[in-house]
Amino acid sequence: MNYFNRFLLSIILTFFFSHSSAQKKGRENIQIFYYGWYGNPLTDGSYSHWNHDILPHWKDPKWNDLGHYKGGNDIGANFYPALGNYSSNDTKIIEKHMKMIKESGVGVVVVSWLGKDSYTDKSMAQYLDIADRFGLKIAFHIEPFYKNITELKEQLSYLVQTYSHHHAFYKKAGKPLYYVYDSYKISKEEWAKLLADDGEKTVRNTELDAFYIGLWVEKNDSAFFDSSGFDGFYTYFASEGFVFGSTVSNWNYLADFAKLHNLIFIPCVGPGYSDTRIRPWNEANFKSRDNGKYYENMFDAAIKVKPEFIGITSFNEWHEGTQIEPAIPKKSGDFTYEDYGKDPEFYIKETKHLMDKFLKEK
Repeated sequence: MNYFNRFLLSIILTFFFSHSSAQKKGRENIQIFYYGWYGNPLTDGSYSHWNHDILPHWKDPKWNDLGHYKGGNDIGANFYPALGNYSSNDTKIIEKHMKMIKESGVGVVVVSWLGKDSYTDKSMAQYLDIADRFGLKIAFHIEPFYKNITELKEQLSYLVQTYSHHHAFYKKAGKPLYYVYDSYKISKEEWAKLLADDGEKTVRNTELDAFYIGLWVEKNDSAFFDSSGFDGFYTYFASEGFVFGSTVSNWNYLADFAKLHNLIFIPCVGPGYSDTRIRPWNEANFKSRDNGKYYENMFDAAIKVKPEFIGITSFNEWHEGTQIEPAIPKKSGDFTYEDYGKDPEFYIKETKHLMDKFLKEK
């Protein structure tokens, strides 16, 4: 091979490997919320979550004591999964899910986590192993199961010591990234003890150091994120307009606030919202999928603020009808489940389309 051909080959290889690396990095900037809390009698001995309670209204007693769904054909969701009443502990289901997520173009699966010995921790090692086989990473969505920051710190120690050395454990610039749901339930002063550099229980420069991402709900949360020590914030909710944070017209404000305070802003998008089977009093927050247009509009709004990350709510939060996991037409008694039309995998494919649009804008 002469000098010119070797030179040309080196340019081609350099382009190929740098392009592949950029694509991988880009995929990891799209992160999807995932729920591993489902169970069935065959795998787990009983149903979990498919037999969800009908939730009471916070002040109207007429919605009290309405019981729960049975599971099987009658589940606590407005859509019906193509995989049926699956178990989150079934490795074949985990493999199918990770394959779908890979096909959707998403790079990071943000698993809901309720602590050591919880149902959501039971198969975490399997999730990491199987995600790794599909070239995916696992991040953690810390649910508000802890009573105070001392308990949270202990739980984080378990999380880090048990899982952080796994190749599929997601890290940004060498540190984990944790989404902290309902972070407002603990005061900003308490959070500062944990997250500020000089906090009395600080995690900074320890094995528990990470990018901690809190939940922005209302406009006055600016005071919370100005002094609590969080590294950024996310909006989570898929019902556009539900709260200040999930209202896309406010995302320029949130992006500007993040830039001014050197924080990470993660706008979250969803394909729709439908939860009236478990919250029959919540019709006001219903959001029609509009054959994918709702999802596209929310994604476009996120892209416009040029974020580093976009969160997707969700892969499989069936109770709130935000899932992109395949759903099928089905009837149960007098109830007809919603569906996606002719193609159960429509939202897997649509996510790939919208993710590609995001990467082209970066």
